Amino acid sequence: MKIFFKVILLVVLCIGFSSCSKNNKRKLVVYSPHGKEMLGEFEKQFEAKNPEIDVQWLDMGSQEIIDRIKTEKDNPQADIWWGAPATLFMRADKMGLLEKYTPTWASSVTAAHKGKNDTWYGTFLTPEVISFNNKVLNNTNAPQDWADLVQPVWKDKIVLRNPMASGTLRVIFSAIISMSVKANGSEDKGWEWLKGLDANTKDYSADATQMYLKLGGDQEPVTLWNMPDIILQANAYQYPFGYIFPKSGTVVLTDGIALVKGSKNSEDAKKFYEFVTSNEALKVQAEKFYRIPARTDIAKESLPDWIKKADYKELELELDWEMISEKEGDWMKKWDAEIKGKK
Repeated sequence: MKIFFKVILLVVLCIGFSSCSKNNKRKLVVYSPHGKEMLGEFEKQFEAKNPEIDVQWLDMGSQEIIDRIKTEKDNPQADIWWGAPATLFMRADKMGLLEKYTPTWASSVTAAHKGKNDTWYGTFLTPEVISFNNKVLNNTNAPQDWADLVQPVWKDKIVLRNPMASGTLRVIFSAIISMSVKANGSEDKGWEWLKGLDANTKDYSADATQMYLKLGGDQEPVTLWNMPDIILQANAYQYPFGYIFPKSGTVVLTDGIALVKGSKNSEDAKKFYEFVTSNEALKVQAEKFYRIPARTDIAKESLPDWIKKADYKELELELDWEMISEKEGDWMKKWDAEIKGKK
């Protein structure tokens, strides 16, 4: 019976990954939230240049990844973690889950977009925006700033992705509270804004697709989301979406990459790390997958027009990311228990 259960366990583990190791190649395991299209493309590209390596990826949410790596700490199953908000990498660093590695392009990322101990580096920058249905609103009469969203005129006009499941919304909400602490020495003003936003929000969508459908209708023409995805949805799927950077400043989320501490194949993981963050790979990710490179040494003229036109850098808010990383979980539990739906 023991053999039987071992076989079943092996089958389950194999199903979890893109494929099992084949032809005695060295196995490289990647945990990532970047989606099967992007992961599949870079699996093929990397294996074409490194035929002795079999890349196996597991596509799942960012929070699931850190939970899984934490659970596997004494017997790591992943070699590399590709993608998640920087706040999660900061948390993982404090838990001792990441391996120090200085990539060859380390000097081309600003201090604000990498870990202090070289345990993680930023790959993409994601500005958060106020998005609107451009068949109902335009750049003039849509909400222009965070404060506008809690005005009575927008009551029941807002749809949001469920913040408990959305890294984008969690970071925006946490940023608002941290700015309150910075400006006033307390969280009170941040909570006051979140209560006002909840009062004006008609729906919290369970997934992004449901949010797109509601935003594309005429009843809930306003949301908070990230700029690259809004442009992707408009260009690829013809949703009537426009966006505005909040006038007082925008949250710019850093997406990162890191080696998993104690991995079984760290040298191949470093090869993959360098491959997917190379100048050439980042251009492909910008063109095909709407990602804004964090590296500053990539010529702007080589990037897509929507990135060239995205003038957000002077609007990037200076946030206490250490505070956000530490407090985000507790803040979101409080929001869920004390604010959501308490209109």
